[in-house]
Amino acid sequence: MAGRFTPRTTRRPVPAPRTPGRTRAWAPKDGPLDLALTLGPLRRGLTDPTYRTTPDGAVWRTSRTPAGPATLRVTATKDTAHAEAWGEGAEWMLDQLPALLGELDDPGAFTPRHRLVAEAHRRRPGLRLSRTGLVLESLIPSVLEQKVTTTEAYRAWQLLVRKYGEPAPGAPDGMYVMPDARTWALIPSWEWHRAGVDSKRSDTVMRAVRVARRMEEAAGMDPSKAAERLRLIAGIGPWTAAETLQRAIGAPDLVTVGDLHLPGIIGHALAGNRNADDAEMLALLEPYAGQRHRAARLILLSGRTPERRAPRMQPRNIAPL
Repeated sequence: MAGRFTPRTTRRPVPAPRTPGRTRAWAPKDGPLDLALTLGPLRRGLTDPTYRTTPDGAVWRTSRTPAGPATLRVTATKDTAHAEAWGEGAEWMLDQLPALLGELDDPGAFTPRHRLVAEAHRRRPGLRLSRTGLVLESLIPSVLEQKVTTTEAYRAWQLLVRKYGEPAPGAPDGMYVMPDARTWALIPSWEWHRAGVDSKRSDTVMRAVRVARRMEEAAGMDPSKAAERLRLIAGIGPWTAAETLQRAIGAPDLVTVGDLHLPGIIGHALAGNRNADDAEMLALLEPYAGQRHRAARLILLSGRTPERRAPRMQPRNIAPL
C-alpha cells in the first residue's frame, strides 16, 4: 500500500532587517509640502531604478553624491519631513534635504495672472521646486530624452543604470545608483545601441562625462551662467539645459523651449491656440517673468491640454539594426 503523499513546502527566506540609516527631520517654514509634486519630476518613468514610492507614502531615491553612492527615504506629515539615508553619501544627502524639498524655493514670489493658473495654484499649495545640487544625474537622462518618446528614453535609462550602476545601499531590492562618470565613459558603443540610444545622444553623454567636474560646478552658478556652461558641450542645447537645471538648481524661471508639445499646451491653456510656437509661449508667460517655469508646471498640472489630433509618435527600436 502506497504511503500518503505529503507535498513539499518551500519556505521563503526571511530578508535580513535593514540596517538603520542616518536620520534627519525638516519642517518647512512657509506652508505645506507635497512630496509627490516636489520630487515627482526627478522620476524617469514608473520603473525608474533610482526612484520608488511605497504604499506607506515614502519616496525613495538614489544618487551618486560627491561623497559616494547614497539612498534617501523621505516621508512627510503636514508639517514635517522625515528622512533616512544610507551609504557613503548619506550625510551629504541629509545636508541637502532642505534644498531638495524646496527650502531655497520662494513660492510666495509667485502671483497668478490667469484664472486657470490661479485655480491650479490654489489646489496645489504644497508644490515646491526641488534642487538636487547634482547635474549629471539630471543631464544624462535629459540627453536620452532628446528627439525620442519618453518610453524609449525611460527604457534606455533603466537598462543602462541596471547594467552599469550598483545596487543602492539600504534600498529595497531592484534599486540602483547610477554609474559614475568613468563607467559611463567606458560603456561600449554596442551597449548604447542595444539600449536603443543612437550615436548622437551617446556621444553627447560621453562628451559631458569626460568633463564631469566642470558640469557639476554648474550647480553652484546662477541659472544663466549654468546654462552657458552646459551648452559648451556639443549636443546640449536650450531644451536639455533647461530640463537639467530645473531639477539640479530648482531654477524657477527656466522655460523649456524647443519642446514638441509644451508651446501648444500653454498656448491652448492661456490663449486658446493649440498651434502656438516658442515665441508665443514666451510672450504668454511674460507676466510670470522670474517664475515662468513654475507657471508652466501649474498649467501642466491643471490638466487643460488640447485634444490629440495626430497619432502618437511611435517608439523605435534600433537594437536589432
